[in-house]
Amino acid sequence: MQYDYLGKSGLKVSKLCLGTMNFGPETDEKEAFRIMDAALDAGINFFDTANIYGWGENSGLTEKIIGKWFQQGGGRREKVVLATKVYGSMHDQTDGPNDESGLSAYKIRRHLEGSLQRLQTDHIELYQMHHVDPAISWEELWGAFEVGISQGKIGYVGSSNFAAWQIALAQSAAKNRHFLGLISEQHKYSLNCRLPELEVLPAAKNLGLGIIPWSPLDGGLLGRNALKKLEGSRSGGNTARIDQHREQLEQFSDLCRELGEPQDNVALAWLLANPAVTAPIIGPRTLEQFESTLDALEVKLGESVMKRLDEIFPGPGGQAPNAYAW
Repeated sequence: MQYDYLGKSGLKVSKLCLGTMNFGPETDEKEAFRIMDAALDAGINFFDTANIYGWGENSGLTEKIIGKWFQQGGGRREKVVLATKVYGSMHDQTDGPNDESGLSAYKIRRHLEGSLQRLQTDHIELYQMHHVDPAISWEELWGAFEVGISQGKIGYVGSSNFAAWQIALAQSAAKNRHFLGLISEQHKYSLNCRLPELEVLPAAKNLGLGIIPWSPLDGGLLGRNALKKLEGSRSGGNTARIDQHREQLEQFSDLCRELGEPQDNVALAWLLANPAVTAPIIGPRTLEQFESTLDALEVKLGESVMKRLDEIFPGPGGQAPNAYAW
């Protein structure tokens, strides 16, 4: 396994991040345990979840599964760099209007305690804002996170789904408080979603944030089964999107066949080749899917292949404003 520092922090994480969104809704507890054990055996130390995973009335289920796995002992908790998120509603009627989606010092405190309880731990290495909340000032946000860090309940703070200018504001406000600020941005980024190259990636690199791509296979569109529409695969429900991108996907499939590598591993290898990317999030539903994903770390893409991928999936043309202005 390969490791890298997460942003400007001294925290080292594996180059693949285990996403747990399927644990509970799609993957039962027993299989989730097998996947997490296999991840540790493979050297993956970076696990990502969110308080709302489980979804709706089952929000919190995924964190509970991870907490039960930690309680098996064997150094499981000590070996994991744990990341979770706060923003969405947990459907807790006792919170009334304060449980609506968003961020506040009140909500951060309560939801942090809830996550710690479900995860059966006393600290979270990376506590991430799942989305930006423009109604809340950075004075309030940084004040709340500083308390969590001073109490030892949070190690570092990350963002998710932030625009570049919002990241810049966050870091400016943190600097004024002599506070570390954000160390990572979790963002939708893949061969088929390259808009972050305009501003988010260069901003993150300049301001010291590691990029953690979510949906690196674009909801299964870049997976090995996308064109096969296999029953039970994520791509199977994307018929309209597959038809929309069919020509690109067929070219991509042909290229991967020439390379002798499945599409998903090439898509992950493309992300891993980007120095702005720390660790793409993989979200296996089964142990078999997890084991096949590990091969992406061994895929090396030459200059000619990278050029061909740019032709199949053209990006925005570089960084702003050069991409669209003189």
